[in-house]
Amino acid sequence: MIVLLAEFTRPEALMRAARQAQDAGDKVLDAFTPFPIAGMAELLGARSTRLRAVMFAGGIAIALGAFATEYFSAMLDYPINSGGRPLNSWPAFMMFPFAIGIFAAAVSGFIALMAETGLPRLHHPLFAVEGFERASQSRFLLAIAVLHSETGTADAEKRLRNAGALSVREAEP
Repeated sequence: MIVLLAEFTRPEALMRAARQAQDAGDKVLDAFTPFPIAGMAELLGARSTRLRAVMFAGGIAIALGAFATEYFSAMLDYPINSGGRPLNSWPAFMMFPFAIGIFAAAVSGFIALMAETGLPRLHHPLFAVEGFERASQSRFLLAIAVLHSETGTADAEKRLRNAGALSVREAEP
């Protein structure tokens, strides 16, 4: 598999090239742009994340664990009858599980986000490609994977140039 990195000046040209590459059977790997482009996520096959479900599960699990700890300590481990009040005073127990549940949801969401995005990744082979830093400023870059044949690479490069690519470079996969 050979990865080609094409540089464009306009987002419309990038979208056109991505559609043509997909229609030709090449795999569109990623697009690097200075701002989001409408329709690019669908073209790349982006899927919905399970981040909200992970955050909910993490928050609820830790909140239940905190409540269980308070219940165990007040009812079973060290019961203190203070003025005839019930030992299981759940309204008084709610403050800590609520606060720690929110904190746990935030932490589990952060960990899930890092795992899903593969961060922190300090180096990627595409960072070494000349001109890649312009993707965060004024250029639009499209990475596609073509078959390992010479004619497939030449055809893909020709299609990208016809779509408006300023330059097409080979990159490490």
